[in-house]
Amino acid sequence: MKLRYALLAASMFAAPVVASAQIVDGPYVAGGAGFSQPNNTKLTSTVAGSGSVSGRLSGSNAGYEAFLSAGYGFGNGVRGELEIVGFGNDQNVAINGSSGQLSGRTTQNAIGVFLNGLYDIDIDQGFTPYIGVGAGYLGVQYRGLNAQSAGATYGAGFVGNYKGGSGTNGAPAVQGIVGVAFPVNPHLSVTLDYRLIDKLGGSKQNGVFSYGTNYSNVTTKVGQTLEHSLMIGLRWAANAYTAPAAPAPAAAPAAVAPAPAPSRSYLVFFDWDKADLTARAQQIIAEAAKNSTRVASTRIDVAGHADKSGTPAYNQTLSLARANKVAAELVRLGVAKSAISISAFGDTKPLVPTAAGVREPQNRRVEIVLR
Repeated sequence: MKLRYALLAASMFAAPVVASAQIVDGPYVAGGAGFSQPNNTKLTSTVAGSGSVSGRLSGSNAGYEAFLSAGYGFGNGVRGELEIVGFGNDQNVAINGSSGQLSGRTTQNAIGVFLNGLYDIDIDQGFTPYIGVGAGYLGVQYRGLNAQSAGATYGAGFVGNYKGGSGTNGAPAVQGIVGVAFPVNPHLSVTLDYRLIDKLGGSKQNGVFSYGTNYSNVTTKVGQTLEHSLMIGLRWAANAYTAPAAPAPAAAPAAVAPAPAPSRSYLVFFDWDKADLTARAQQIIAEAAKNSTRVASTRIDVAGHADKSGTPAYNQTLSLARANKVAAELVRLGVAKSAISISAFGDTKPLVPTAAGVREPQNRRVEIVLR
């Protein structure tokens, strides 16, 4: 019993922590056959008018087991399938009586349907282990559950006999599965697995106990059926098996783009007919002063300009006033006066060509160039 619960628990709780392997992605069918061996099974026989006696069934020779299944792989290692399974074997019968032990043989046959959940385990090798659990319904038949006394006699020297009837009794069942698949090609794998099937409910067999001319009806209760099996099979997937996608290589750290080189040219704009510095003009001049030390400039050209809304002579004077204003601000910010070259061009070098008398904001400017 401990082995059964340990296997079922391992199957259920190990699945979430293992990784996917050679993945079945889509429908598949499988089948296989192998050997089965039952555990000792408890018997309780009730003889009409004489109370109950105990006994057991024990496996003598390995029997057979076979299965067919159809399932679907979800592409992530998880599979679900519907399975039909059957097994059979011969078993020894031992029933303890007050005057000795009855012994004999019986044949056990069973067929069942299970709904299984399985998980393929990634070990990055040429084979794929898997585990699973299933739940379903199992019908078990005991044919000729017969026994007779072994050397003991009953009544007036007659040998006692028990003859049970044949019948099939069903009950819910569970199973645990541990196996491994060996790929043959992208669609076909050979499978080898161990299973433990537990029929959760017992069954009853009605029979007759006789000794001499005396007969008594007997009901024999067969305990839970616990079956071990080892099977080899084939699994064919409609879609080619896919190996799990290799993790994408870690992206190389993005190269840090070098900081852009400081600008060497700056434009300071003025209001119409003004040489006063606006707040924005002061910010631009401060940036030019700061960057003059970063680009190792040896000279700073400051050139004043005006639009064509005034006379050429007036515009010349105004452009020079603007250039002087900017130069004075540079000196205030720490630029050496000797490094500054001042020039004025009036309205002779407009950014935007216009007719005479036109007020153009972009032409009212001072250009700072770091040399």
